[in-house]
Amino acid sequence: MILITLGVMLVAMPTLPQRLMPGDTVGLVAPASAPRDPKAVDLAVAALEKMGFPVRLGRHTRDRHGFIAGQDRERAADVMAAFMDGKVRGIICLRGGYGTARMASLLDYQVIRENPKVFAGYSDVTFLHCALLKKSRLLSFHSPMAASEFIHDDFPEFSRASFMNLVTRTEPYGSICRGYEGGTVSILAPGSVSGELIGGNLTVLCTTIGTEFEPSFRGKILFLEDLDEKPYRVDRMLTHLLNAGILGLVAGIAIGLCKNCEDPEAKPGGEFRQSLDDVFRERLQPLGIPVVTGLPFGHGKYNATLPVGGRATLDAVNGDLVLTSAAVC
Repeated sequence: MILITLGVMLVAMPTLPQRLMPGDTVGLVAPASAPRDPKAVDLAVAALEKMGFPVRLGRHTRDRHGFIAGQDRERAADVMAAFMDGKVRGIICLRGGYGTARMASLLDYQVIRENPKVFAGYSDVTFLHCALLKKSRLLSFHSPMAASEFIHDDFPEFSRASFMNLVTRTEPYGSICRGYEGGTVSILAPGSVSGELIGGNLTVLCTTIGTEFEPSFRGKILFLEDLDEKPYRVDRMLTHLLNAGILGLVAGIAIGLCKNCEDPEAKPGGEFRQSLDDVFRERLQPLGIPVVTGLPFGHGKYNATLPVGGRATLDAVNGDLVLTSAAVC
């Protein structure tokens, strides 16, 4: 176990999974919701095989139960089977939606710790990223997913290259903005800070607070994104993190692309109507830490892969998030 010193504390470095290689088998699992179109499962398998990864489909990946992809124990069993299968070198989630929190307590984190593998997904999978880092000290990947992004013909090369580089190469990736020309990045509060990455979907992250799966935030770079949340609801969640003392612990905040989170009727200074930028400015600027918004990750066309538990530098001078350590070994 590798330890690093933070102040007077010794902190265990996360375990890095072995890198994926072309021809490696990946497990495809559905820990949250099922796709609306059942054919998306077959399209996801085809997309992963086209990327060079033969697929071993989870036994219950095609299941449906209300708004989730099968019963909790069966979804958890698929995740565990993939971690324990010696022929499976990495695990990619089919999609997000809802449900990972329901099965997080059913996983065997000691077995996962003993069988570290690439584990990739985002959105509702945020809950599992937090659980894996907290319980197994496993670095995992906040990344595009098989049925959500990989199957689409217009899946950007920017996002594909970011994912492939992070999971197949042992060198630090560097700037997540490499090749991004979206023009969305903005510096909310200047400065530069380095630390371990933690975060994901804001809504889901808030649901970990007060549970056994709540990750450590002290000294971390917190990255956040969301989908279909009005500015006042984003304000409510950030206020919750402030009231819980979470935002007072982090060293810096990286905000991604928050899709459909604007109020179309918002006007500067308008009563009852604030923009998302207004919310970020009001809630985050007073923290006195570096904050960058509009970075290319999250629920948008451009979704850079981020290593949850990996080390990075938040550059709020040039407007960037730079990955400074290898994410695989």
